[in-house]
Amino acid sequence: MAKTVDKLAVKIHDLPDIEKLQLLDTILTDLDMPDPEIDRVWADEARKRWAAYKSGRVAAVSYESVMTKHRCA
Repeated sequence: MAKTVDKLAVKIHDLPDIEKLQLLDTILTDLDMPDPEIDRVWADEARKRWAAYKSGRVAAVSYESVMTKHRCA
């Protein structure tokens, strides 16, 4: 497989910039496919967090507080 990648890298190097960008867009689009299982897990987690907040088991933290704590100097 590394040989294939190496061969492609050489060919890509010789492409005009616009074609490199088109290729990159194609690759990123291919990699960014939705995963229903991951979506389901995140949806479940969001419901649990919302329920915990609504029931008072988890306190909210203000945006200002978070930004003050994590702001880069």
